[in-house]
Amino acid sequence: MDILYKNKTLERLLILTNIAATTAVAGTALLQLGFFKPILSDAQMYLILAAAAIFFTGEKFIRFFNARSKKDYLHFCWFEFIFIVLFAVLYFSAGILWALGVYLLMQIITKVCRTMVNIAAAGKSPAAAFIGSFIALILAGALLLMLPRSHTQPVKFIDALFTSTSATCVTGLTVKNTGADFSIIGHTVILCLIQLGGLGIVIFGAVFALLFGQALNVRQAAAMQDLLIAQTVSKIAKAIAFVFVATIVIEGWGAICLYKMWDLAAPLPAHITSKWFCSVFHSVSAFCNAGLGLFSDNLIRYNFDWRVYGVICPLIILGGLGFGVLENLYDIFATKIKNLLSANYNRPVRMELQTKIVLLVTAILIVGGTAGLLIFHNNTDSHHINLADAFFQAVTARTAGFNTIDINTLSAPAKMILIILMFIGGSPGGTAGGIKTVTLAVIIMAIYATIRKRAEVEIFKRSIPLAIVGKALVVVSLFMAVLFSATFLMTITERHNDFDFIAIMFEAASALGTVGLSCGITPALTTAGKIIIIITMLIGRLGPLTLLAVLTFNIKPARYNYPTESVVVG
Repeated sequence: MDILYKNKTLERLLILTNIAATTAVAGTALLQLGFFKPILSDAQMYLILAAAAIFFTGEKFIRFFNARSKKDYLHFCWFEFIFIVLFAVLYFSAGILWALGVYLLMQIITKVCRTMVNIAAAGKSPAAAFIGSFIALILAGALLLMLPRSHTQPVKFIDALFTSTSATCVTGLTVKNTGADFSIIGHTVILCLIQLGGLGIVIFGAVFALLFGQALNVRQAAAMQDLLIAQTVSKIAKAIAFVFVATIVIEGWGAICLYKMWDLAAPLPAHITSKWFCSVFHSVSAFCNAGLGLFSDNLIRYNFDWRVYGVICPLIILGGLGFGVLENLYDIFATKIKNLLSANYNRPVRMELQTKIVLLVTAILIVGGTAGLLIFHNNTDSHHINLADAFFQAVTARTAGFNTIDINTLSAPAKMILIILMFIGGSPGGTAGGIKTVTLAVIIMAIYATIRKRAEVEIFKRSIPLAIVGKALVVVSLFMAVLFSATFLMTITERHNDFDFIAIMFEAASALGTVGLSCGITPALTTAGKIIIIITMLIGRLGPLTLLAVLTFNIKPARYNYPTESVVVG
């Protein structure tokens, strides 16, 4: 919903003042919470927070009288009354500091989320806003991790930037010991980066807009359609609501199931002060396919527990299927249950082609990866792995990054299998990276169609448009170019470290696929090597096609065709 104002100059002034007030509140919070010794006195802090609260309340009244339609404005900002009531309740029950803190936090969240959606809808390319939000989030995360109270050991900026990028791009590669080298504040920052990066801060903006009853206008809905890969604009609100609910339910289920697991490998490290936080952290990390953990050996110490395979693995798989597939499966099962429990017959929901492809390719990759690791690793002189560990690594190699065995002990053929799985990755519309399962299926069926001399690519008795086939070819080509470029550059920057070539290629593939598995060379990388991995992680999370679309969105298509002439290939 767009609100029209009578005095546009006044509205622009309010926007600028809002930015200044939000910056002042955020800066005050960082100065007070980020340092061991508060920079500002209590009186100064109260003065800034109170002034900001008064301004945020006052600007609502100014905008109310400046709005052309008072009714539309009240409908747009109905939740502000809830904020005021919450402020009053906290003031009388918990004190002025809690009241001001919660009120200002809610104000800033709503303003940031609304701004992100508006930015995505303002330009010609929502993908540009998506990329910009990731870069801004990474830089903000790096600065937060540099605060004295965020870490327990000194952290260089390049290491903070690397950690922030790894968390935001849900990769999982680490140059520091995530659990021991960062404090609970640092862990919280990393957890927020994983959640925001996994789903996308623009999507979070849309989620909060819908939660507060703010309907998206046509431009905003179109932007969300582009980012969510939704079929129609009319289903955007439903898709966003499903993303939010599914995330809360699945991650909540994972945290509850993991709670008891931490008692089994006593004693817990000193830096883990709350088992619930540990459970939530690993549940979010698994569902968002991040693979970051709070233990120095990742999950190796828990490789005997069924929850690693019965909870972590399903979380990884669900996060990698894509929200479109999850929504389609939910609709199918929900309709069947309704038909069983209700006398009114509901028309069955059809399983979409996307869902069929994703489920089939995912199953093949997991089974094939498990079998490949068992066959090609256990036939070498290396330490043998069991079925459970092979299954776990086949699942996690498709962008999650957790490990129950030392990756460096795997044989060269086993590492190549993992590189292939990391390159393929998960499925579109989810938290996973890689070229995606659907892309692989389209490429394979295009090859099959060419061999059979068929004019069209067919999957499950459906023809795939040539434009989709072309896009799949571009994705694979760009991913291969980035992988080989990153590997080549790292052979130059790391030539003095005496790393094996396969370890370097493994690191590059892990970064590009946003996986997080490593042969143990990440902490020893040079500064140049870390920068290469940072750029590779960002490209892998955003996707080369997204970056290419942003760089070429101003290019106009040619309105002419040249004469056709055959050439010999192959």
